[in-house]
Amino acid sequence: MMNSSSPHRGGAAAHMKAVALKLFAERGIDGVTVRQIAEAAGQKNHNALTYYFGSKDALIRELIVDGARAIDQRRKDWINLRAQRGGPATVFEVVQGLVVTSIDPDPPAWGECYNRFVVGLQMSNRAFFMEVVGGEWNTGYVTFLNEIRRLMPDLPSEVLNQRFVFLGSALGGILAAREAELADRTREHPMWSSPDTLDAVAQALTAIVENRSIGQ
Repeated sequence: MMNSSSPHRGGAAAHMKAVALKLFAERGIDGVTVRQIAEAAGQKNHNALTYYFGSKDALIRELIVDGARAIDQRRKDWINLRAQRGGPATVFEVVQGLVVTSIDPDPPAWGECYNRFVVGLQMSNRAFFMEVVGGEWNTGYVTFLNEIRRLMPDLPSEVLNQRFVFLGSALGGILAAREAELADRTREHPMWSSPDTLDAVAQALTAIVENRSIGQ
């Protein structure tokens, strides 16, 4: 049996992962069977998932890590580039970076799925999600939060930490909603498809962090 670290799984396994991510995003991990994933991926052998990944849980773990690793790297690259330019200079700029780095720049043909997948997973099985992610794939996010701390030195840490919880929850929820809307190909979505909307999202999230009239 091939395991998840095998370098010989090839395109069939990659396609199955992409299909599984879409199904999990739409239905949740408990709403999708191994058989359904294999059939949706065009596999006649319903044991294909077990052959490539070992188990459904192992596949889910790999999907979590794949997405978290990609987002973490985008965040590190974003911070490094801004640092070379002497920034980031404002909280809005940092939050804007969090938004854009959370979005897959090269999604599959059916659209982005990862934010819906992880938001649903955290709601149904947060302990499992946190066990897989741990601290290894979260360093970029922590760096972003530390930049906000640097830019808001006068705000008590306990207040800022509370707002970070609100920020993270709102970010995931909004981007998951965006993915769900854009996945509906039956109509146009001018608001969600506009790049300006991402700036509006960043502005709203920045207000959560910067509002000095609450939580103090």
